[in-house]
Amino acid sequence: MTFTAPFSAFGNAVSPTRPLVKVCCIATVVEAAMVVEAGAFALGLVSAMPSGPGVIDEALIAEIAAWAPPTVETFLLTSRQDAAGIAEQHARCRTTTIQLVDAVPERELRSLRSALPSVALVQVIHVMDEASVAEALQVAPLVDALLLDSGTQQLAVQELGGTGRTHDWTLSRRIRDQSTVPVFLAGGLHDGNVGDALATVAPFGLDLCSGVRTDGQLDHGKLIRFLAAVRQRIAAVQ
Repeated sequence: MTFTAPFSAFGNAVSPTRPLVKVCCIATVVEAAMVVEAGAFALGLVSAMPSGPGVIDEALIAEIAAWAPPTVETFLLTSRQDAAGIAEQHARCRTTTIQLVDAVPERELRSLRSALPSVALVQVIHVMDEASVAEALQVAPLVDALLLDSGTQQLAVQELGGTGRTHDWTLSRRIRDQSTVPVFLAGGLHDGNVGDALATVAPFGLDLCSGVRTDGQLDHGKLIRFLAAVRQRIAAVQ
């Protein structure tokens, strides 16, 4: 599969020299501007979810997506699992990328790819055990990237992201090493552990929400410290 934007523009798709940073749970244009100014490559915009932080109205998602500079990617986080519903939602929101936070059947992924050939598809894998590794490698050929997170789909009220928990990074490393598409790492990342996360997983990109927030609000200081910790780790291995 040929990588679509944003991934083709960033060199080696599996192991870039500098991991990309996506900040999720963006709630306002002001937050988006703060993240862009700090140097993040993507904004995560959360639509209706069964649980978790950061949910905003689709009209606001569309507003932020339209505001974003052309050099910044916008991710629509959706919990829908049918291609038609996802495509209709994207038509309203107009982001560059769709992040599928729940499992989507193969036939629906193929239909979605056909319906939206120029929109990047990122499948979230909630890493729990060996089955998660198999799930990730099975879906990888159907999408543009994987995002490894720490949710729990089996609960009565599903956790599909934003838990603030880490998972077993050794499983994520195995997925990263075997995946044919870029891998983002999410789940409980902050400035105190991102160095270890990069050393263990070596992901293409990083995704975070709670790690740069205080009382639900984007914390500029935490954001700057996180990005500094990423740069420090990069410098240490170069």
